[in-house]
Amino acid sequence: MTALSDTLPNARSRAMGLMIFSSVLISFGGLMIRLMQEADVWQISLYRSLALLCTVSLLMGWRYGRAAPRKTLAIGRPGLLAGCMMAGATLSFLQSITNTTVANTLFMLSAIPFLTAGLAWLLLGERLRRATLLTMLSAVAGITVMVAGGIGAGSLYGNLMGFVCASCFSGYAIVVRQHREVEMLPVLMVSASLIVCLSLVLRWGDLAIPWHDIALCFIIGGVLSGGANALFLIAAKHLAAAELTLIMLLEFALGPLWVWLFLSEVPKAATIVGGAIVIGSVAVRALTELRRGRQRRPRPPLAP
Repeated sequence: MTALSDTLPNARSRAMGLMIFSSVLISFGGLMIRLMQEADVWQISLYRSLALLCTVSLLMGWRYGRAAPRKTLAIGRPGLLAGCMMAGATLSFLQSITNTTVANTLFMLSAIPFLTAGLAWLLLGERLRRATLLTMLSAVAGITVMVAGGIGAGSLYGNLMGFVCASCFSGYAIVVRQHREVEMLPVLMVSASLIVCLSLVLRWGDLAIPWHDIALCFIIGGVLSGGANALFLIAAKHLAAAELTLIMLLEFALGPLWVWLFLSEVPKAATIVGGAIVIGSVAVRALTELRRGRQRRPRPPLAP
């Protein structure tokens, strides 16, 4: 069994901070999409993925220089599998959100930490800490409060795609966690390339969108997705897979907040209450981890 005891407390605390920042960063994606003028989901996917591809390529070139191609090929079959899973998660999310209610989709995605925890236990031998389990239950309760009023039968296809998205992302988290000694940043290039190819097939001849929308797509892909995914991969080296996906739930809680602040779209009371529960749950878990890190930090020897 892996208890993650080999990971320094300070490194874990920093990784948790990076993962929180990653979730905050990607939570602005919903606001960016709300600001779109004409682009549909496939056009957004195309330009977002092109931006992500450019960003990751630049990061690899900046970090590794001439060794970037070798590092890219080093991801091997596990990296290709992770890239396919990431692409599958993105595409199934789009299918879910456009074929069932938003509430149903979010409710399905709230299962990601539990699916990941089960897979991590079976495949990686990672034990689930009691504090993490309690935080997961509390956070999912918050998500349930947020979406309870909107959960319904919905489309069977849309609901199924929501579950596929949750399963694919859980698998992605397991693969990058298992191969954390390998630079997995090129995985994002695999994912983005697959989505670009599929989007071109489905939208060939209908690629023109306003420059305003293209700029927003490049912000989503190049800054939000690029930054958030890079931070996720760094954090995966020090946090258990279940912890990684638990903190991701912040994205669902913060998304409506940014739309409220910047577009004056007042969310329902249940959304505010549920979001506060999610944010509070993750905040308590992060503060607890930070305190543990400080308590375990070795003290300097006393001067003679």
